[in-house]
Amino acid sequence: MQATKQQQILGYFIEEAKEHLDTIEQGLLDLQATMADTERLNELFRAAHSVKGGAAMLGFSSIHKVGHHLEDCFKLLTDHPVKIDQQLENLFLQGFDILKELVEELQSPYGLREEDAAQTVQAAEPIFIELQNYLNRLLQDKRVEVSQPAMSVVQPVPANPELAHRFNGALKMMLQLFKQGDTPASRQQLATLCSRMVQLHSAPEWRTLLQAVHTTVSNPRNTYGTLAPLVIKELKLAGDRLLVGKASEIMPSNSLRQLLPAVKPVASPQAAAPQPILDVTYHAGRDAIAPKANQITIPAEPRGAARALLEAFNRSQLIELAEFLMKAIQ
Repeated sequence: MQATKQQQILGYFIEEAKEHLDTIEQGLLDLQATMADTERLNELFRAAHSVKGGAAMLGFSSIHKVGHHLEDCFKLLTDHPVKIDQQLENLFLQGFDILKELVEELQSPYGLREEDAAQTVQAAEPIFIELQNYLNRLLQDKRVEVSQPAMSVVQPVPANPELAHRFNGALKMMLQLFKQGDTPASRQQLATLCSRMVQLHSAPEWRTLLQAVHTTVSNPRNTYGTLAPLVIKELKLAGDRLLVGKASEIMPSNSLRQLLPAVKPVASPQAAAPQPILDVTYHAGRDAIAPKANQITIPAEPRGAARALLEAFNRSQLIELAEFLMKAIQ
């Protein structure tokens, strides 16, 4: 009977913790807008505080410690608002990912093993140290600005506020689709959303990334548990680069490329035959991105061509291509 009661309490904690994690994640995905809304910022603080308190009551020291770190940082933001930049957002998201990982382990069939959890927390300590130090540095910079009233400080205006609005809306919609659960309908909606997000920007690097995301979410072998955190973080980072005019730096990460369909290796150059490679051509204005078999479109721009090859071929094939190109150049 006692064991059953403890299991019920644990179940209540997990459900509440997941709700608090959703609150934190929504706030961090658009931290600049959250900073402009005092109540939303206070919600982040209360969510981290609740997770920390519940974990302490149940004896989960690892979750308590990580929740405490985030609570302290959110408290700092509520007491001393600072200018949000990409580095601060990324540090907060990295810290949040640790907390989310621990809670997910708690509800796994094997539960949360404190020995493993302690190692996770120890490995994450540098992230929270860097986050705390960066916040302190931003606060120090703010104090310097306040102490020099003669200097006029102009707040930067987003280069394209309409793009920022549309991008954030699409990202939140994608997060909600992931939370609806893995069904054929939700996967189709995710794929359609990817096709529409392609139209947000004409940069080939952005379109290549969206093609990769479209392919991974369309593959039922890739679970939502794997896809959601990776895809959301990947698109958030890419969107930040679009908004500051650094589209050329966008490319699929190794983790995302690993989820793409593998290309079967060729036995030998002499026996080489056409292989089923995903076409990376985009069709603006259409709801679907249709793959074509046995071909790949290579952009004329060298950087875009390199990214297309990296996405389409495995390591051994890339080495073979590089050797062929070197011989041709010589």
